[in-house]
Amino acid sequence: MDALGSFLDSLDAMLGGSWWFPYVLLGVGFFFTVYLKFPQIRYFKHACRVVTGKYDKKSLEGDTTHFQALSTALSGTVGTGNIGGVALAISIGGPAALFWMWMTAFFGMTTKFVEVTLSHKYRVKTEDGTMAGGPMYYMDRRLNMKWLAVLFAIATVISSFGTGSLPQINNIAQGMEATFGFERMATGAVLSILLALVILGGIKRIAAITSKVVPVMAAVYILGAFAVIFYNIENIAPSFAAVFTNAFSGSAAAGGFLGASFAYAFNRGVNRGLFSNEAGQGSAPIAHASAKADEPVSEGMVSILEPFIDTIIICTLTGLVILSSGVWTEKFETEFERSSMTFIKGNYDESNDADRSELYKYLNGYSDHKVEEYSGTIQVVQGIAVNKDFTVLHSRSIGEDIRFGISDSHQYTGVVEIESGMPVDPSISIQGKSLVHSAELTTKAFTRGYFGDSGKYIVSIGLLLFAFSTAIAWSYYGDRAMTYLLGPRSVMPYRVFYVAGFFWASFADTTLIWKLAAVGIVVMTLPNLFGIMVLRKEMKETVDDYWEKFENGKDQASDSDKIEKSRDFQ
Repeated sequence: MDALGSFLDSLDAMLGGSWWFPYVLLGVGFFFTVYLKFPQIRYFKHACRVVTGKYDKKSLEGDTTHFQALSTALSGTVGTGNIGGVALAISIGGPAALFWMWMTAFFGMTTKFVEVTLSHKYRVKTEDGTMAGGPMYYMDRRLNMKWLAVLFAIATVISSFGTGSLPQINNIAQGMEATFGFERMATGAVLSILLALVILGGIKRIAAITSKVVPVMAAVYILGAFAVIFYNIENIAPSFAAVFTNAFSGSAAAGGFLGASFAYAFNRGVNRGLFSNEAGQGSAPIAHASAKADEPVSEGMVSILEPFIDTIIICTLTGLVILSSGVWTEKFETEFERSSMTFIKGNYDESNDADRSELYKYLNGYSDHKVEEYSGTIQVVQGIAVNKDFTVLHSRSIGEDIRFGISDSHQYTGVVEIESGMPVDPSISIQGKSLVHSAELTTKAFTRGYFGDSGKYIVSIGLLLFAFSTAIAWSYYGDRAMTYLLGPRSVMPYRVFYVAGFFWASFADTTLIWKLAAVGIVVMTLPNLFGIMVLRKEMKETVDDYWEKFENGKDQASDSDKIEKSRDFQ
């Protein structure tokens, strides 16, 4: 697992973790926002009317209503990114990361408008009578870039695991274990059976379930969030101030948090923002392609609401809960994850300014730090280290009250070999106090409100509903990609692997899963951003044509009549 984690780190460093990716993502959104004259603002009210069915026609071709398509797409985005992803971004980048999540969402509203419109325009009806769409179809049918369409479809299948299946059940199992004491494998087994029963029913069953689950789960989560926010109301103004003042300078050290540079906060904020709302990734267009609409622009407008609901509302509430409660700078008793842990030489004290400065440079990737990774042996007696010539970093903080164990016991006696900052024996467990991240951090924050310790149940239930619905939606994205690649007969084998992966991830290392998801997102996003930029002029013409027909009161002619008939899929 360590080798796989290192490999994924290398890929993420070249792709999502690179300096250029956030600029590409925000740059495309910014370009279309200006090019189309701020559609996320000008068309917002019209989008609300469309999604309520004001302009629906019963005779239109498709599998779902506008609202069902929006619910399916939202169920794919409103997931662990809203609970665990926001917490991870803040634990890494501090309050500044939340600002860049907002920017990703604002410009992402336009990006999603564009990608959904173009994908819906070039959707097809498959041989089994269902609609199929997504960026791979406009890449193939309009750009004549079959190779790019195939690349995108393969990336979609990979991302269905890295974004939809694996991290979702991982966070569910973690939350159920922390709150109710349920075994992770047992949680995975039960939910895997339920997942299989749902996705076998196809898009109509998926849409029927998500259209009921999404509103309920959002209402429950928002209620719990306000219970914390109003309880800590005096900290809301300082929290907002920290978000804005640190946005362009990075987040300063606070409590156990050792600080994050601007580059780190910017990169992680944009990356987590994309993971949350998926704008530009090309996933939502697959769900919207099933909608009953003959005018692609109208469905594109519906998609504008997604980043607003997902990030501007839900992620902001999560961020304010975490910041106002103060738990993001507090250390808690926790099991140290190997992928978030490093042993370094010497004794470092976070109250010492010089030590803080060196650790800040080390954690933020500066080359002039003096921190060295520890290699050697540690003598342990009943879980406590005898030699004290090392410091343990975990979750970007200094670990305290360190205890060594093996299996379920933290009373290990013997020698622990450390090589390049990591225990050689993977069966050795480390426990102590440190900062926490992901769903665990959000769970801690929800206990600091009017509901007290009972607040953790809101997170667990919300996480269960959010993440499970996300896994359901992403199974549909993957099976549409498989339909494009190998035809409808490939869907059933894909679903079997999808459910199996869902079960496996229930007891896998959480950080490793997030790393896999981060890589999958970028591999899927880049071809889609390239495609919509190539079709920028057609997009503008399509929007202008829509408004001309709408304002003149003409019948909205189907764009599908203007393009060649869909090719047969074998």
